[in-house]
Amino acid sequence: MILQPTLLFISGGEIAFILFIAVMVFGADKLPEIARGLGKGMRVLKDATNDIKHEITKTAEKNGIDTNITKEITKELNEAKENLDDFTGSVKRKL
Repeated sequence: MILQPTLLFISGGEIAFILFIAVMVFGADKLPEIARGLGKGMRVLKDATNDIKHEITKTAEKNGIDTNITKEITKELNEAKENLDDFTGSVKRKL
C-alpha cells in the first residue's frame, strides 16, 4: 500500500475539480481579487486577535495578575513534548 500525502484528506484530482468549478463560477480574472480579499481579511482577523491578547495581558499586569504562569506551563509542555519525541523517535515507522 502506497501512502500519498493529502491536503485535508482531499486528493489532487478533487482539488483540481474544485479549482475548475471556481474558475467556472467566478471567472479567471476575478480569482486573484477574491484571493487577495481573503488574505486581507485573514490579516485583519489576526491583527485583531493580537490586539485583544495584548489588551488582556496589559490589563492583567495593570491589575497585578501574574501572567508568568502561562510561560511556565508552555515551558513544561514543550519539555514534555521533547521527552515524548525522544521516546517515540525509535518507535516510529518510517514511510
